[in-house]
Amino acid sequence: MASHIILPKEEKEPEQEAGQGVAVADHGSPQEPRGYRHMETAPKPLPFSATCVRISRDSYPNLRALRNASAMSLPDDDAAFAKLDEGDYGYVLDDVQHLTDYLPELPTFPNPLQDHPAYSTVKQYFVNADDTVPEKVVVQKDSLRGVHFRRAGPRQRVYFEPEDVKACIVTCGGLCPGLNTVIRELVCGLSHMYNVNDIFAIQNGYKGFYSSNYLPMTPKSVNDIHKRGGTVLGSSRGGHDTNKIVDNIQDRGINQVYIIGGDGTQKGAYEIFKEIRRRGLKVAVAGIPKTIDNDIAVIDKSFGFDTAVEEAQRAIDAAHVEASSAENGIGLVKLMGRYSGFIAMYATLASRDVDCCLIPESPFYLEGKGGLFEYIERRLKENNHMVIVVAEGAGQDLIAKSIPVADQLDASGNKLLLDVGLWLTHKIKDYCKSKKMEMTIKYIDPTYMIRAIPSNASDNVYCTLLAHSAIHGAMAGYSFTVGMVNGRHAYIPFHRVTSTRNKVKITDRMWARLLSSTNQPSFLSEEDIDEAREADRLANRPPVPAGTSEHTKKHSTSLLANGEK
Repeated sequence: MASHIILPKEEKEPEQEAGQGVAVADHGSPQEPRGYRHMETAPKPLPFSATCVRISRDSYPNLRALRNASAMSLPDDDAAFAKLDEGDYGYVLDDVQHLTDYLPELPTFPNPLQDHPAYSTVKQYFVNADDTVPEKVVVQKDSLRGVHFRRAGPRQRVYFEPEDVKACIVTCGGLCPGLNTVIRELVCGLSHMYNVNDIFAIQNGYKGFYSSNYLPMTPKSVNDIHKRGGTVLGSSRGGHDTNKIVDNIQDRGINQVYIIGGDGTQKGAYEIFKEIRRRGLKVAVAGIPKTIDNDIAVIDKSFGFDTAVEEAQRAIDAAHVEASSAENGIGLVKLMGRYSGFIAMYATLASRDVDCCLIPESPFYLEGKGGLFEYIERRLKENNHMVIVVAEGAGQDLIAKSIPVADQLDASGNKLLLDVGLWLTHKIKDYCKSKKMEMTIKYIDPTYMIRAIPSNASDNVYCTLLAHSAIHGAMAGYSFTVGMVNGRHAYIPFHRVTSTRNKVKITDRMWARLLSSTNQPSFLSEEDIDEAREADRLANRPPVPAGTSEHTKKHSTSLLANGEK
């Protein structure tokens, strides 16, 4: 069998460490790991954190390891909240905040799930305190173990008694399939799993904390909301006033806050947590990342993404029908993707009817050899029709050159985008007219139709797991953003999901598959490709714990530079 961890032989450890073994899957317990297989070459157990060191704001040699491991620089404000455990063989745990970090004398209570009839048959339902999830799973035999996150799931001891819990739920930002499912499962999970009775809705985003009444929610009141699109709580952009929000949390006795929203919303959740900690309040903050564009860093995908790709297919199918039914017909579909073109890329790959896909990460140009116009003309001559998919954030630099306008921002601070679909439609019409070429173009913008629909079956399941993982973490006293990392749910520090965005890697095999599917030119110069490769290299730097030799640093860097996640 194979494992991604290569360990030397260890001396026998104390009795309490026996039984942990070395695992190659991540469900189970330290006694009888379910789904685990022990390595034949390393039968003796390794202490999980034999040489762990907890860093502080001033522990900069150790903090450098986190900066290297995370491929980013932490400002001092974030460094004050960073928690790093270093173990053997390059193991780095990028840990989340816990109530005991600033309230060390808190009592704990037995988890109510141990007496829950639904879980009585589940063997080792509680998560081992030392269980973690690796950020990267594709490694070489002599790679360092790398960055890990704390595994999500229920703990044997909790920091809240059910009758003392007062939870609130808020949704912020744009709409996304699955919002109502997450809300429903938070309410039902708190009530059915942990017997929590006081659950409140915050209306219309962050401003609802201080401008609206809190509405009580019960499993009955949310029973069928998952069948509807949008959010029953209402949503808005902006309105974040940290002091006002925390004042109301404190005044109303709220001790669990569930915040559903994108990267801007998670930044707001982080600021709320910082103020809660500064005041020494016993309040857990759980962020559930929501972005239909799938641009949240670290996590595999965000909820609603699968539904969006599926619904985008309908628009592409309609565009294909329109294009193929006309002489020199062009179907142009604009999909969501302000900074990241994942919806456009995956919808294109799934459709197989698309001839050209344009995304923000891959620059393109219109005129000249190898440009978009030349490709359109050639494709129409060969096929008599074509379908173009464009992400809303693509080509914004080209539009700005032809239509000079002052930059404008929305309430969340995002730059307002110009309509690349309309602009491209007019540009293609003008080009064909100049070439005296008959052409029919149909422009389809399904943006608001896609984000307003209910989630599909796979997203419904994913929303349920995210909600339950958030509940387990909050009850255990953690403050975090929850997400799936390499197929396993984990608790991720706020700063990791707010400091950067997930983007399509145009040097990755997935983008190469798309180019092969559409047969479109890459529109990239050698300089563009070199820049993309350098950006990927910097984003994939391996973790280098303090004290690692220069030879090991260079060797691990070269290994990872040749790999692909």
